[in-house]
Amino acid sequence: MLPAAFTTRASLATVLPSSLAAVSAGANELGLPPLEHVVVIVVDGLGAASLRARAGHARTLAPLLGKATTIDAGFPTTTAAALATLTTGTTPGEHGLVGYRVRDGAGRLTNQLSGWDAAMHPDTWQRSRTVFERAADQGVRARAIGLPKFENTGFTAAVLRGAEFTGVSKLADRFAAAADIVASPGPGLTYLYVAELDQLAHARGWESPEWTAALETVDALVAGFARGLGPGRGALLTADHGVVDVPHSGHILYDTAPELLEGVAGIAGEPRLLHLYLEDGAPPEAVADRWRDSEGERSWVATRSEAIGAGWFGPSVHPEVAPRIGDVLVAARKRIAYYDGRDPQRTGRNMVGQHGSLTPEETRVPLLRFGAAG
Repeated sequence: MLPAAFTTRASLATVLPSSLAAVSAGANELGLPPLEHVVVIVVDGLGAASLRARAGHARTLAPLLGKATTIDAGFPTTTAAALATLTTGTTPGEHGLVGYRVRDGAGRLTNQLSGWDAAMHPDTWQRSRTVFERAADQGVRARAIGLPKFENTGFTAAVLRGAEFTGVSKLADRFAAAADIVASPGPGLTYLYVAELDQLAHARGWESPEWTAALETVDALVAGFARGLGPGRGALLTADHGVVDVPHSGHILYDTAPELLEGVAGIAGEPRLLHLYLEDGAPPEAVADRWRDSEGERSWVATRSEAIGAGWFGPSVHPEVAPRIGDVLVAARKRIAYYDGRDPQRTGRNMVGQHGSLTPEETRVPLLRFGAAG
């Protein structure tokens, strides 16, 4: 039986729409009170399980973590899809970012963080209006604070359009910039992006001392920022996904089983979630069955239609989006990651922390409230 991805519980799709509604003094799914300004802090890669496991190093964040303060990141648990879900309030089947690498309209396997061009244009490939665009319609000033290198990228244009972008290199300076913005008068909605934990998780693993030290830094910065929130100001802290540390012994080289590649024209996605795109005429059910026979004890395997039926990409998938999804999906449920051993660059095989699949460690993220949002 396939697991569900988006459940009836609150998800990332509710966070920014609820925040905007609170600024407009409207009812909202999160039950936020009327606020003049909301800051949404996104800590990339901070899963609820990791935060709980390092509770002693997060004296501000961890005590707030409970059943009522975690939400579903949705699926796939990859930054491109999850941030689009957060900033549009729609699920991948609607906004269209269904993976890390996917097949685009030109038939290429394209990176959705860095592969934007005329064939995958941010204004059309990401199909949903952002919450920031809706904020402008309501006279609410929207801002986004992130790393300078992201300012002029196609991904930023796709998921942050409608927000005024401020690029700030140092983490502490990003929080300082947010503090200055939130202190200004007038209704506002601000997005503050923290990249550092995810970067360290990939390089060292979330179980590393380096990741723990970075968590302590983030915790202290959030504490200071929260103390400075004035009347009518609130903050929410969440994440786009959690992380699973995968040892080298958990690397599965799928090319060593040639039967798995029969009928497969291309493989995209990422190591914990493969999108298999098939040759014309290859039956998805037969390919899925071969993968289940080999990998069924350590991964969920589904055809595109089965995944859509199980709600993996949200309650509905637009006909324009469906072809972007692999004909067959392989989602890891053990501490494994899939690679092509024929790759001379060994692409990605130096990563420790990984994500993309449906495990609770990857899908459950915090939603913590500060200031007048509490």
